[in-house]
Amino acid sequence: MNVVTCIAPVNIAVIKYWGKRDEDLILPINDSLSATLHTDHLCAKTTVMTSADFKEDRIWLNGSEESIDNKRLQNCLKEIRKRAKLGSDVGSWKVHICSENNFPTAAGLASSAAGYACLVAALAGLYNVEGDISAAARSGSGSACRSVFGGFVRWYSGSKPDGSDSIAKQIAAPEHWPEMRILVLVVNDASKKVSSAIGMKRSVATSELLKYRAEHSVPRRVEEMTKAILDRDFTKFAELTMKDSNQFHATCLDTFPPCVYMNDTSHAIVELIHAYNAAAGETKAAYTFDAGPNATLYLLEKDVPEVISILNHYFPTISLGDIGVEYLKGIPVQPAAVSEDLLRRINAERQSPGKLKYIIHTCVGDGPKILHEAADHLLDRSGLPLRRKA
Repeated sequence: MNVVTCIAPVNIAVIKYWGKRDEDLILPINDSLSATLHTDHLCAKTTVMTSADFKEDRIWLNGSEESIDNKRLQNCLKEIRKRAKLGSDVGSWKVHICSENNFPTAAGLASSAAGYACLVAALAGLYNVEGDISAAARSGSGSACRSVFGGFVRWYSGSKPDGSDSIAKQIAAPEHWPEMRILVLVVNDASKKVSSAIGMKRSVATSELLKYRAEHSVPRRVEEMTKAILDRDFTKFAELTMKDSNQFHATCLDTFPPCVYMNDTSHAIVELIHAYNAAAGETKAAYTFDAGPNATLYLLEKDVPEVISILNHYFPTISLGDIGVEYLKGIPVQPAAVSEDLLRRINAERQSPGKLKYIIHTCVGDGPKILHEAADHLLDRSGLPLRRKA
């Protein structure tokens, strides 16, 4: 019996990936660039085990057994097993996989990126695979190749038909920009109506704006964003992040039938961030939305207390008791007092209580990590999940 447990991070793109040039190989139509979030606050956790006693490959996700025949899952297994450095007998053993997220799944918070990066990293540990595993992660979920690395990561779309040059590379380590902070605003943790895979396919087939975006906007923006990160130029970083998010969702609306991922609360967050930056006289926060209603805010550490207070004012909780461990998660922060003058200058509408479910305060972190304690495993010694849904 061999067993490996791994955790892997979520990554949130500031220059978005949307659309594939090859569906089978999961090759994107444009480059993308993201920040890897700290695994202490958002991560996938996966245990993989192989044994001569297992009769078949099996997988459990968040406590429920799923089909092992999922094409993308099989792609990952095939890629890692092809590179395995084990004896022929052990290499032929069946594998059991158990994976959990500590954040909502399929709600636009990059759960598939964390999940497949974690799976591939754990399998690589199990099968003694060395070297770059970003292409293997990409075969499960495109953006998963970015979660293989920490810090700020660029996924190169590549041009070769076989996808061999479509890989991710770190452009800056987590410690490069230590002041960078992230607030994940969870608006709705339900699964989205149109999956990213279906939405991308529909956009590629019908959106003229997507073609323009891939050919003209993204190539310029990804170079400007790389420079902004390397220069630690937050003003430029924030402008590019918000513009790219806006264009991505415009592309979704240009799709036929349209894919609508943002909701009224999402748009209220956009309105508030622009109003706050205008009132402050400088760009203090930037929003971005993946394929879902939940917002990710990028900001600098010095501004977190004030921004939390602004959010609490304009998006009040249902009761004061919600503020604390249950509502504000992640890195501890004490909200700052906000002057009445600043509130008067912020031209935004105060929302009814309960529009935000909770906030996660985090920072830029490292890539996947192998956990070495037996207590960390999700599978028992017989290869069955320690926690299963009834």
